[in-house]
Amino acid sequence: MIHLFHRRITFSLALTIGFLIMILIGSILLSLPFADKAGQATAYSDALFTATSAVCVTGLSTVTTATHWSFFGQLVIMILVEVGGLGFMTFAVMLSNFAHQRMSLGARMLTGEALNLNHLSQFRVVRLIIRLSLVIQLIGAGLLFIALEPQLGLGKGIWYSLFHSVAAYCNAGFDLFGPSLEQLNNNPYVLTVIMLLIGAGLFGFLVWRDLLTYHIRHKITLHTRFALTVGLIILVLSIIGFLFSEQNLKQFSGSLNGVDRFFNTLFLAVTPRTAGFFSVPYSKLSTAGIAITIILMFIGGTPGSTAGGVKTSTIGILFLQSIGTFTGKEPAFSHRRFTRDNINRALTLFFSAILLIILATLLLTMTQPSLGHNGVTKAVFEAVSAFGTVDLTLGLTPHLNLFGKIIIMALMFIGRVGIYTFMYSIFKSHPTKQSYRYPEEEIIIG
Repeated sequence: MIHLFHRRITFSLALTIGFLIMILIGSILLSLPFADKAGQATAYSDALFTATSAVCVTGLSTVTTATHWSFFGQLVIMILVEVGGLGFMTFAVMLSNFAHQRMSLGARMLTGEALNLNHLSQFRVVRLIIRLSLVIQLIGAGLLFIALEPQLGLGKGIWYSLFHSVAAYCNAGFDLFGPSLEQLNNNPYVLTVIMLLIGAGLFGFLVWRDLLTYHIRHKITLHTRFALTVGLIILVLSIIGFLFSEQNLKQFSGSLNGVDRFFNTLFLAVTPRTAGFFSVPYSKLSTAGIAITIILMFIGGTPGSTAGGVKTSTIGILFLQSIGTFTGKEPAFSHRRFTRDNINRALTLFFSAILLIILATLLLTMTQPSLGHNGVTKAVFEAVSAFGTVDLTLGLTPHLNLFGKIIIMALMFIGRVGIYTFMYSIFKSHPTKQSYRYPEEEIIIG
């Protein structure tokens, strides 16, 4: 618990309030006339939607980022993405470090909540993570500049490189090219840099902590081993899936050779996990390709990362639990059993996410006339994209009415903050163990 305005509030509520304040500040800045290229004040609903999308590192937008926003507006979006991606409490650590001040225990625990750190002993690597994140983004910007400067010039090349490096690392799909990276789909170098940046931000702080301190501790935690294993399996399966479903990649562009088709297929497999950049129009994907994309967006990335979704660990635990139920064996990984709390949390998170997406889909189909009679696929795609904080759309977002914008903003916010953090902030506290237990009795299932 921490104190705010002379009231004791939970860390989950403080974290939720922090994100809401960032969104409010961003929406006010984006609604200013000079944030618009035309010099006119943007409708507040669009400014609020964009700010929510940026802080929640999604990328969905009701206006075109490249043509609507001025340099100031684009700068605000980039800063919101950076702060939202790394977490506002992460920047509090950085500022405290610059000021040579020691953070209070409450602030340290709030930072741990924001970064999914289970123990305060892990807190000391936060500063290392901050420095590493900034260095990776600068290196990424430099690599992108090599390819973009010849066609954009010095000033524009620097800005575009920095903007897209930040967006890719923080797993936000904002872009300054217009139709995302379609015009670069025949440039494997740029696609590779973007994919590496996405991957760097996809695995989360705890994984980076283990990898960076391995030379000291000579130990990799179960979480990191599990995250890397499940992430690699999902990547391989998604590549195979897209190779089969989109084997006729020439439908996207007649100029794509075999190498370009492979890199675009790889890009299709990487970006739906959370980033949302696209190099080929999703409107031309096969039905199977759309289904694979929805599944990947729902899964998302690793806990503690900038990714949304239910997270890879949830899917991995539930898969192993299902296998264990069918075979009669206790689920385990790398000679370690999962705790009952792990399994219960995974089940709750998965079921809650399914219910949330079903509810959002129903509300979208009832409130969006632009969907028509066959718009269920678009509604599901948009809902999962928002919950997974992925900037992918089948064309619904630009045509959302006010109700639709509210639904998508709520999904993006819950997807970024996390279902558990959001629910704990509403119910004021974490669940506590009861001092009594009811007797057990079996019911028929299946």
